[in-house]
Amino acid sequence: MFLTISTTGSPEKPATDLGFLLHKHPGKTQAFATSHGTAHVFYPEASDRKCTAALLLEVDPVALVRRGQGKGRGAAPDATLAQYVNDRPYAASSLLAVALSAVFRTALKGQCAARPELPGQPRPLRVEIPVLPARGGAGLVRRLFAPLGWDRVETTPIVLDERFPDWGDSRYLGLVLEGELRLEDALRQLYVLLPVLDDSKHYWIAPDEVDKLLRAGDGWLAAHPEHALITSRYLARHKRLTERAMERLELARLAEADGSEAEELDNAVDGTAAGQDDAADAAREGSVPLAVRRRDAVLDALHEAGAARVLDLGCGEGRLVQALLKDTAFTEIVGVDVSMRALTTASRRLRLERMGERQSSRVRLLQGSLAYTDKRLAGYDAAVLSEVIEHLDLPRLPALEYAVFGSARPRTVLVTTPNVEYNVRWESLPAGHVRHRDHRFEWTREEFRAWAGRVAARHGYAVAYRPVGDEDPEVGPPTQMAVFTRADAPAESAETAQSAETATTATPKEGEAA
Repeated sequence: MFLTISTTGSPEKPATDLGFLLHKHPGKTQAFATSHGTAHVFYPEASDRKCTAALLLEVDPVALVRRGQGKGRGAAPDATLAQYVNDRPYAASSLLAVALSAVFRTALKGQCAARPELPGQPRPLRVEIPVLPARGGAGLVRRLFAPLGWDRVETTPIVLDERFPDWGDSRYLGLVLEGELRLEDALRQLYVLLPVLDDSKHYWIAPDEVDKLLRAGDGWLAAHPEHALITSRYLARHKRLTERAMERLELARLAEADGSEAEELDNAVDGTAAGQDDAADAAREGSVPLAVRRRDAVLDALHEAGAARVLDLGCGEGRLVQALLKDTAFTEIVGVDVSMRALTTASRRLRLERMGERQSSRVRLLQGSLAYTDKRLAGYDAAVLSEVIEHLDLPRLPALEYAVFGSARPRTVLVTTPNVEYNVRWESLPAGHVRHRDHRFEWTREEFRAWAGRVAARHGYAVAYRPVGDEDPEVGPPTQMAVFTRADAPAESAETAQSAETATTATPKEGEAA
């Protein structure tokens, strides 16, 4: 099992810098024990102009059999069916990937203590693998490597037997990659894609394989056109692990597009804090918590609008989705949240895995950011943003406005948010504090109506306002709700959306201050 990595240079930037990057001296031949044999590193060529490092893995077939007893999930089928006669010693596979990780550990991490400036520099690289198992053929090899910055992806078919050309080609290829990349990136790609192309692993697939995949795929896997295939094959088609990895990749993709960290986006609201809010609500509102009154107000408004297909945008832990499911008037319910922790909690709350087919066909949970347009959200009767907008930074609100009102354009949009004027009625809330530590802002009634009016005017909606909870004569209700109705919606829907006695309409001009 053999692999070479070459680079070119000049007297000013010698190619032998490759030795510093790999942390292996070009003038030495070194051997390293691995769990399935011995890995040798040597340099067939080492000069200022060109340097080539070779990794030769001698597989011990007896050790391979002893460590692979039984056919577990992810076990290599070749090792199971033909324990002593197989391609493992010759074809690049997960065995070579593990050897890469063990022998070139610091290079994979982008570390070079002797020359710390080297890892971040792209350099001309040439990678050659004489025998590569490729389940999917040369086309798949090109689809996997071409999007990763390689200028040349060349495959050479290997015939089954040169004496019998009619037998055709084997599933093995010779591979040459050329391009200007950082060495760290090239090694991490090989670490992931070698077992993907072999479509087999020589060891048991444990949950920590998800972390290994995401570490090695950081910066390239989430945006790769074949990321689903790569993830599934790398994890030996283990369904739960693949789902977990795909969820985390989607969060990484959204975070990269947002220019933030994944941890910032995956900010599911703390259940304890939410419970404290409900307790405070109940103290002011009597026996019925404000959260329940809010859901009831949303359900009433959806019924008045005649909505059957509903989006819960920023669904959190799924309380509103659960309430919608209990009402057969709603035929399709989609919960959307950027936080996978919240969606996982919602899935457990709804018992999706144990839900009957008829009921489960009515509900979906999707991961997505409300700061970006999403074709999956178009064509619905209504969308609900219940206690969502206050969790966004104010500069991001225009992006949400366009994604919901300009792109998805449901017939009806319901928005609820705290009324900051009411906060003085809560003795447990210190003066000047917002109701939840994740709230970026809380608006007065005038500020909320000014914002809602501008959004309605800009995107072709009419808007009505409703109080949620008992209305205080001085500071108003604890929660305020805006009911947006698209101007081209059927007339009867527009009428019912504003039929409540407490509803008032307003469309402030663009210049009004919020």
